[in-house]
Amino acid sequence: MEGFDILSQLIPNPLTMIAQLCCTFILFMLVRKFLWKSIKAYFAARSEKMHADMLESQQAKEAALEDRKQASLELQNAANKRQEIMDSAIKEAKQEKETILLEANQQAEAVRRKAEEQIVLEKQRMQESIKEEIVNVALLAAGKLLGDQNADTIDQNAISTLIKEVEK
Repeated sequence: MEGFDILSQLIPNPLTMIAQLCCTFILFMLVRKFLWKSIKAYFAARSEKMHADMLESQQAKEAALEDRKQASLELQNAANKRQEIMDSAIKEAKQEKETILLEANQQAEAVRRKAEEQIVLEKQRMQESIKEEIVNVALLAAGKLLGDQNADTIDQNAISTLIKEVEK
């Protein structure tokens, strides 16, 4: 490492530096003369595009917020409608229940009345049957007491009248 000069490496050569500055100036002038307008137009278009994208993004955001509000209102309306439908269904179910219970009670009352009527009719039939049996027994008893010759002369109507008077 004998002849290595660090100082000459750190400080640039003035002639090289002037040449580089001239080349840079020439490049700058060429760019300014031929490309600067198109570069400015490109940056302006890019700026406008970015601005338009930002506006579009803002509008999309506002539209999304509006859609969200609308969806929230529709959801609330749907919830209210659902509640109304449920309330209506419950009310109808209660009315149907009351109607069914009323019909069932009416049918049960009709069956009870019919059963009571049948019981009364059956009771009357049994009483008539008992009366006939009593008349027959009375005729037989009278026939045995009076003898067989007088059994034919006993008036069945008279005995029936007697039984009716006894019942009263």
